Amino acid sequence: QVQLVESGGGLVQAGGSLRLSCAASGRTVSSYALGWLRQAPGKEREFVAACNWSGGGTYYADSVKGRFTITRDNAKNTVYLQMNSLQLEDTAVYYCAAGTTMVVITTRSPNYWGQGTQVTVSS
Repeated sequence: QVQLVESGGGLVQAGGSLRLSCAASGRTVSSYALGWLRQAPGKEREFVAACNWSGGGTYYADSVKGRFTITRDNAKNTVYLQMNSLQLEDTAVYYCAAGTTMVVITTRSPNYWGQGTQVTVSS
């Protein structure tokens, strides 16, 4: 079992930055791929970013490539999402996710979900 708790969401102006954190707990969490998905109002949940167990392999949605960076600190069992140059379209609830592989995260079928944190980008 893996538990995921997100933090760091909030209100930011377009062009600004936020960093999301996700604290993971569980006996084997360091062996899981970790990532982020998001869901905007009225839209389906979509993949944002993922990294493998070491953090050495990463994958991004085209919509955030070059603006968002995912990193993880296995000593702290935490994954981060640094979001720069935020756009109005980035407004969503952001969910931390853990999966046995990066593929289950990129395909929106992770093994575990967090409760989500709201990110609102204003003009």
